[in-house]
Amino acid sequence: MAKVQLTDLVLRDAHQSLLATRMTTADMLPICPQLDKVGYFALEAWGGATFDSCIRFLNEDPWERLRQLKKALPNTKIMMLLRGQNLLGYRHYADDVVTKFVEAAAKNGVDVFRIFDAVNDPRNFKAATEAAKKTGKHVQLTISYATTPFHTIQSYVDLAKELAAEGADSLCIKDMAGLLKPYDAYELVKALKKAVDLPIEIHSHATTGMSVATLTKAAEAGAEILDTVISSLAMGTSHSPTETMVEIFKGTQFDTGLDTNLLLDIAAYFREVRKNYKKFESSFLGADTRILVSQVPGGMLSNLESQLKEQGASDKIDEVLKEIAVVQKDFGYPPLVTPTSQIVGTQAVFNVLFGRYNKLTGESMDLLVGKYGKCPAPKNPEVVKKALEALKMEKEITHRPADDIPNEFSKLEEETKKILGTDKVAVEDVLTYAMFPKVAPDFFKKRDQGPVKFTAEPEAPKAAAPAAAPAAGQAAKYVVNVNGSDYTVVVRPEGTMAIAPAAGAAPAAPAAAPAAPAPSAGSHVVEAPVAGTIIKYAVSEGASVSTGQTIMIIESMKMELEIKATGSGTVHFLVSTGTQVAAHQPVAELK
Repeated sequence: MAKVQLTDLVLRDAHQSLLATRMTTADMLPICPQLDKVGYFALEAWGGATFDSCIRFLNEDPWERLRQLKKALPNTKIMMLLRGQNLLGYRHYADDVVTKFVEAAAKNGVDVFRIFDAVNDPRNFKAATEAAKKTGKHVQLTISYATTPFHTIQSYVDLAKELAAEGADSLCIKDMAGLLKPYDAYELVKALKKAVDLPIEIHSHATTGMSVATLTKAAEAGAEILDTVISSLAMGTSHSPTETMVEIFKGTQFDTGLDTNLLLDIAAYFREVRKNYKKFESSFLGADTRILVSQVPGGMLSNLESQLKEQGASDKIDEVLKEIAVVQKDFGYPPLVTPTSQIVGTQAVFNVLFGRYNKLTGESMDLLVGKYGKCPAPKNPEVVKKALEALKMEKEITHRPADDIPNEFSKLEEETKKILGTDKVAVEDVLTYAMFPKVAPDFFKKRDQGPVKFTAEPEAPKAAAPAAAPAAGQAAKYVVNVNGSDYTVVVRPEGTMAIAPAAGAAPAAPAAAPAAPAPSAGSHVVEAPVAGTIIKYAVSEGASVSTGQTIMIIESMKMELEIKATGSGTVHFLVSTGTQVAAHQPVAELK
């Protein structure tokens, strides 16, 4: 066995980082025979955001993807990324759901469980680790890397010892933002190897431009496994190129023994596949050294970019990046990895838009009061106090958060039966519903339609000479591009417009929901604070409410935010649940 082995992330983290997690199984399967010949330690192919993306955007069953990949990769271990007690969702689940999920993942094809916790709380690894150990699969427990006053080599060594005691088969250092510097990696790996007798794998994003050197120094220090990505989906917010690391180590004591020519063939395949997803490409493709200060993971950067566009605040990205550092400190320095990266990032956006902590998301409040586990450092007591008051709690949680969650699988199973209208449901469908209860029902309805397909967009034709201006009284025709789709716009003499998809263009997106009814004269209007989806009413239609009372919940940027009454009176809702609304759109009136 080579002294250094490689795990390729091309089927999961590469397209999650660069292409908004949009790669379809159909684009993965043709290259699997070649990937299976390489001799990787593993292929990371499942978990992370892929599950969410499958049902939310691709109309694919993520469990079917796993089964197909397992069949296509008989000689290579499939790795998944699992968020500990959060599994693949944004909340903690009961232990029985964690156990069922791990059992199902192992049964359907997962060989290596890479388990992490966003706040590095060892208690949050417990249920997933115990379940994974019982399956007999490889259990890799993960240290989420951050650079703060509270993250030291000794703190990482202490955590590694606890994870080893929990039953880890190997350890991973997860450097999600590209902050791990080469010489720091060397010292950290040396310290961990001295403290625990376990193989160590290094996961370091290329976002800051340091990852190739970091992997090299980590191998010199004794790391046995390195995460890389085939070159055509490497670098930027992704990872170091597989071929580059193979060549760096060739002929040395760290020689991987992998065939560069085979890797080049695989790279050529993904170079063509990447063209299918051009419209999803992250704009952060080089080295972004702002992250050395902001510590924002690459995938989070592209998310923030699109979220700020949605809120009409694209010009505030630098302000938000600075605010993230403030929020991270106030929240107890959690490492910025899913879901804490999303929680901290969204809260920073809201702080910039509405003033610092004037609007706390539900997830921010949960993190502040300990519902996600123990953060590495003390939190800002004033912000914690606001969260406790909002949640009507007396003090922070200090025990394992999942101890407060009663078994819930049976309840979720009954709910899934009702949604599907059957007396018997597959465990996998129950777990899909458990992960994303707002998205799964719609996915179940559309699943039989099959996955979406992406194809490379044709190159734009060379610009033609400008057409002569229309004569007086004639219509003028233009082609405009909106979100990647071309539309023909005809401007008639009266100034009215007729819009249709341009020839050969993709079908137009579904029309927006009809505008909400106008508020009544003399009523008090409540507006949506941000763009998002109304997910539930907090009071009944016609209820009497007072100023400051929560009347609706909106989901924005994957986080939940309360919409409060801005006056007193009888509430009348202007939009129904499930409606997508724009920022400042009237959503209710008070009479």
